[in-house]
Amino acid sequence: MTSLRLTMNEEMVERFLDAAATGDLTNVSTLLSRVPSLINQKGYRSWTALMLAARNGHFPVVEMLLSQGQQENYFNREMLNRWSEKRMDSKWLEVQQSNPETVYILFSKLEPMVSTTQKDNDALETKLCRFRYEVVKDILKKPATVLIFLGVNKRKKPYSSSPSSSSASHQKKEDVCEPPSWFAIGTDEEAAELLKRVREKNCSFPKSPHRDLLNFSEEEAGVVAQARSLLAWHSRYSFCPTCGSKTTIMEGGHKRSCVNQDCRSLIGVHNTCYPRVDPVVIMLVIHPDGNQCLLGRKKVFPAGMFSCLAGFIEPGESIEDAVRREVEEESSVKVGPVQYISCQPWPMPSSLMIGCLTIAISTDIKVDETEIEEARWFSRQQVIESLLKGPHPAFSVPPRQTIAHQLIRHWIGKNSNL
Repeated sequence: MTSLRLTMNEEMVERFLDAAATGDLTNVSTLLSRVPSLINQKGYRSWTALMLAARNGHFPVVEMLLSQGQQENYFNREMLNRWSEKRMDSKWLEVQQSNPETVYILFSKLEPMVSTTQKDNDALETKLCRFRYEVVKDILKKPATVLIFLGVNKRKKPYSSSPSSSSASHQKKEDVCEPPSWFAIGTDEEAAELLKRVREKNCSFPKSPHRDLLNFSEEEAGVVAQARSLLAWHSRYSFCPTCGSKTTIMEGGHKRSCVNQDCRSLIGVHNTCYPRVDPVVIMLVIHPDGNQCLLGRKKVFPAGMFSCLAGFIEPGESIEDAVRREVEEESSVKVGPVQYISCQPWPMPSSLMIGCLTIAISTDIKVDETEIEEARWFSRQQVIESLLKGPHPAFSVPPRQTIAHQLIRHWIGKNSNL
């Protein structure tokens, strides 16, 4: 059955790519309406439908694909139901920890244990290494281990942990059983020792975390975003910021409480007790002529890569004001209207990237060299060529997993003038 399904999927991808290559707009639209994920599928030499259509000069197909190409941001998809109401049920959580169906993922110093394989198109595929209780029970006993309840597998069928006696006999077993729970384990144990402990030859830890974290499937990327952000928060709040006493983990890893009963953080709601998320504005600045955008680069970027400007929102500041302030601080360009587009969790360590478009009301650039090393206006055609041809030493945009990439694609697709 699996091989048959795989063959059918491959056949649909081939039909879709052929339609794009030949300029068959009707067939491209029909297939895409049935299976939206086709837009990101790759064929021979990793060519996408957009690349094939552009290469063969089928601009109506290119325009349609660009307009449809605003995909779900990487790290956004959730394959787990967080089931937050269970976080305060300590007995239920304890039972789930030893459940043989429970899934554990391991982190050493915030980096996940993964397996990496090379696909037919030479691309690397990274997957989380998943473990059962028997493998990790010794790690759970260590005092410094941080354990976080992430949620349970999402299911199409309804489930109930406590069906009434009158209806239980009429329900099928699979409808009553709870789906598997997921936990993240955080430890400062050295990666090599942790690998020996689990005795898994095919697992390792990322060598370049910020880059390798972008190689997961869309589903697992969401799990990584949740787990890594929470573990990063725990690593910074072992002691109470209010009085300096130790804190203890509560509510399945989603709260820390000060052990000092006289601490004022125990009265009311304090952000020292709950995981924090740092809001960041990231914006694509559009030239007044509508056919250029402003991109900047930092010294740490790969050669030739330019991205959207970005910065943290300050206390008491609106999204719109933060966009205007950050753009002017980094480039001296003043902007007017601000439009929110979409957002993206960014677990390095725990930010929420708030993506916006904004229109410039001045065009002279003078960069703040402490923030970025260069900023330039790029024409629509330059950006389109970068999107279609991929990374280039002279000019490239960030990878598709970043919200900066999606903001650029959104602008091109919304105002396509090919």
